[in-house]
Parts: sequence; C-alpha cells; structure tokens
Amino acid sequence: MQGRVLFVAGAAIGYVLGARAGRRRYDQIKATADRVWNDKNVQKSVNDVVGTVQGFVKDKAPEVQGAVVGQAKKVVARVKKSDDDGVPSPSI
Repeated sequence: MQGRVLFVAGAAIGYVLGARAGRRRYDQIKATADRVWNDKNVQKSVNDVVGTVQGFVKDKAPEVQGAVVGQAKKVVARVKKSDDDGVPSPSI
C-alpha cells in the first residue's frame, strides 16, 4: 500500500512540475532529442547495432526453429497420450 501511495505522489509531483515547465520547455527537450537522434554518429551506431542483431538472429534462427518444433512435438505427444488414457486433455 505504501508503494502505491509513493507512486501516486511521485506521479502527481511529476505532473505538477511538468505542467509548470510548460510547452516551451517540452519543445526544447524534444528538439534536443531529435537533434541527438538524427546525429550521423548516433545513426551510425544504431545501424551498427541493428546489423549486429540481424546477423545474430539469422545465425540463431535455425536453432530457435528446431527448439520450437521439438517442444511442439512434445506437447502433441503429451496430448495424444492423455487422450489415449481416457483423461480429458486440458483446454487451451
């Protein structure tokens, strides 16, 4: 309960301070964030990370696929076994 009260109090304080700062300050912060995001060095870093992640995903996709198929086969076998035992299968 105390955590909820602190959260609500923090949200209220943040709202009041944000409202006092006003639209002008918001626009300044947004413009700065846009400038930083669109900086060529930042975009180069982002593209490097995206390329690395895409390469990792391409390398690991067959392993993930194999694991998913293996688990699906286990589930199907379990459901078939429970049907053969006369035990109702769990609803999904």
